[in-house]
Amino acid sequence: MIIIQNGTLVSSQRTWRADIALEGGKIHQIAPRLTPRPGDEVVSAEGLLVFPGFIDPHTHLDMDNGLLTTADDFPSGTLAALCGGTTALVDFATQDRGGTLKDALALWHRKADGRSSCHYAFHMAVTDWNETTRQELPAMVEAGVTSLKVYLAYDALRISDFVLLEILKLCRNLGLQIGCHCENGDLVNFLQKEELGLGHTGPGGHPASRPPVVEAEAISRYCYVARLAQCPVTVVHLSSAAGLEEVRKARRGGQTVYAETCPQYLLLDESRYGLPGFEGAKFVMSPPLRSPADVEALRRAVAEGEIQTIATDHCSYHYATQKILGREDFTKIPNGAPGLEHRPALFYSSFVAPGLTGPETMCALLAENPARQYGMWPQKGCLAQGSDADLVLWDPRAKWTVSAAFQHQKVDYTPYEGMVLTGRAKAVYLDGVLAAQDGEPVRTGLGRYIPRATIS
Repeated sequence: MIIIQNGTLVSSQRTWRADIALEGGKIHQIAPRLTPRPGDEVVSAEGLLVFPGFIDPHTHLDMDNGLLTTADDFPSGTLAALCGGTTALVDFATQDRGGTLKDALALWHRKADGRSSCHYAFHMAVTDWNETTRQELPAMVEAGVTSLKVYLAYDALRISDFVLLEILKLCRNLGLQIGCHCENGDLVNFLQKEELGLGHTGPGGHPASRPPVVEAEAISRYCYVARLAQCPVTVVHLSSAAGLEEVRKARRGGQTVYAETCPQYLLLDESRYGLPGFEGAKFVMSPPLRSPADVEALRRAVAEGEIQTIATDHCSYHYATQKILGREDFTKIPNGAPGLEHRPALFYSSFVAPGLTGPETMCALLAENPARQYGMWPQKGCLAQGSDADLVLWDPRAKWTVSAAFQHQKVDYTPYEGMVLTGRAKAVYLDGVLAAQDGEPVRTGLGRYIPRATIS
């Protein structure tokens, strides 16, 4: 048995001093004071916060966009996640046009099974709606895939409003969670052509072709269709004040709308697209970075409890060999950025350390809420007897600098290069096994698939 002594345990509701015992991959006991027996391993957590393992509910690992494959696969991405304190992630298995959900799920299992260093689950991205796809949804639930994603942008991925309504109705009946990439694809296509026609071929054309109104319109439409279907919905990677206002409007109308945002939208702004040379390409992601006013609006929303989860949308491409392919045309810059390894420290440093939120909020946004929303509670995201022994011992005093030179993400840059952060994962336990310490791996390959329950 491992006994972690004298730490400050954290839940979404409180912090408290207690010892915690781990045995057989589970939390065996929590008490104000535990007395070790002969043979027990004792770990001091004096001065440390003890969190349930963090969960990233939005990643893209080993993803083929039709031209390129992301830099991070499951071996590298899950290792990076673990070193930063993330013990579980939910990646997107994506149906090919003309393909089946069954085949997509089997492919993602081949990518991840036996190759992962943190636990993993899958959302299913539906891109080709037909009778076969419709009939496959119950089998997805049986396989533990209890959340779907749809796109309102990208010609190879997006669905019509008619299909959206039908999917939402089925999700309501089956208890499936559904998230949506909310951008108006037709408007994006028009604006991209307009920017190129004006000779705006560099990275600055990207945010100009995807302004906040493009996101806000899609969120509004998504929520109205969801109202018609009477289905709860999630807006993923919320990036703008205008989009946030559409979420608020739907909630005022009585709808259940979950909102996810990402560190990049809380810490970085659109000035990055004006960096010298082609450096702005490092920040080409969709939705794009927004204005400082948008950043501040989202930060206030986080502090005031309007955001339910902080994910990364980790989708990494090498700058030197992949992003560079769009040097003459911003529409050919592969969309996405890395962030999986640094998310917990970025949040702690920018919200908890300066007192904007407490560690309880961090626990809610990065662990408990994603576990509850995506059918992993109380096995994950929870410090309680019988829950899985996925823990993070967090050093709130650690000072360190983010650098691509020392990251485990298999990509040649980080959007947060040079940021000086406060707080870091001191030790990370996966199923009660010490798997990472001081930002470095101790044990690899321990990750397992998490079949998830539906949420009533």
